[in-house]
Amino acid sequence: MSTSLSAAGKTGPLAGLKVIEMAGLGPVPLAGLLLSEMGAEVLRIERAATSQLLSLPDEYNIDRHGRALLCLDLKRREGTDLLLRLAEKADILLEGFRPGVMERLGLGPEAVLARNPALIYGRMTGFGQDGPLAGRAGHDITYLAYCGVLHAIGHADHRPVPPLNLVADYGGGAMMLIAGVLAALFQRSRTGKGEIIDAAMVEGASMLAVPLHALMAAGLWSEKRGTNLLDSGAPFYDTYETADGGHIAIGCLEPQFFAEFASLLPLDERFVSGQYDEALWPSMRAAIADRVRQKSRDDWDLLFAQTDACVAPVLSLQEAKHHPHNRARNAFVTAGAFERPAPAPRFSGSQPAPATKPADSDLAPSTVLARFGFSKAEVDDLVKFGLLTDN
Repeated sequence: MSTSLSAAGKTGPLAGLKVIEMAGLGPVPLAGLLLSEMGAEVLRIERAATSQLLSLPDEYNIDRHGRALLCLDLKRREGTDLLLRLAEKADILLEGFRPGVMERLGLGPEAVLARNPALIYGRMTGFGQDGPLAGRAGHDITYLAYCGVLHAIGHADHRPVPPLNLVADYGGGAMMLIAGVLAALFQRSRTGKGEIIDAAMVEGASMLAVPLHALMAAGLWSEKRGTNLLDSGAPFYDTYETADGGHIAIGCLEPQFFAEFASLLPLDERFVSGQYDEALWPSMRAAIADRVRQKSRDDWDLLFAQTDACVAPVLSLQEAKHHPHNRARNAFVTAGAFERPAPAPRFSGSQPAPATKPADSDLAPSTVLARFGFSKAEVDDLVKFGLLTDN
């Protein structure tokens, strides 16, 4: 199978797809990055004096990597008219503003789809486009708190622990937005019609927890944090401190894996036969913790490396780059100025490429707009009119 190639020279399964990304924070930029690395031509629309939570040099600012950029004054009617013209040639538009912002700019779904009925209009918010909390500000931790997921994360008798911003922002946000967009593209291939995607982080994060709701309904999951099989309640699914202050992660849920773990640790036979006897869990935990503290993290890694005991060293972000498995799989790549995770997932017939900071041609309005059918004379007029500014 040959690798697909877009008009802009990009490769990947989405080569030839045109995406407009309205600049913002969190899940929409990650969605734009992933679509770009899968071959889509992403145009990021930035507004003058856009505030940044973190100011990064261009070589590290992945919110801009892999995109073409236009800085556009959307407070002027001419600016919105230009964006509507761009949308006519696009396949997807992604935006992450609070409900009503795009409508006030004259760029809501009704206006855009009137110009391009086949467009996929992806909307990303914290609480959705309607409802009592729709207009509220929030972050990952906020949405996790409202959907019940934050309550479930942490050790028993300790406060809930925020799981970075991976669950609501990126799992329930960016990934659900991409899933919705790709589903809508498939639907469009049959109907020719576009679709509006209402992706809410609070609902996406909640959807990730569907299996926990099923376990709870079946009486197999407790609302009490840190007492269940997968939330550190079970002593054979937790982390333990090693002799050198490091940690190992133990996840031997199945009896055969636990038996292998127990024989190598070693652990008393009564714990093997009573693995799921919760009355034994406190003494089992103490025995595991005492034994694990007798060796260093890397010593335990060496002991368990060739087994199915489901024991792993807890690596730092930097250490993960150098692990032999990750090296063998080329799971990290140098892209521009730094080493980062390689594009995922992998495809058999096309090759996603890691995004880097925009090239000069991706910053030049004439080049960028030419990809959407604008002539150089039109671009020159827009620049003279003050509608386009430097990126």
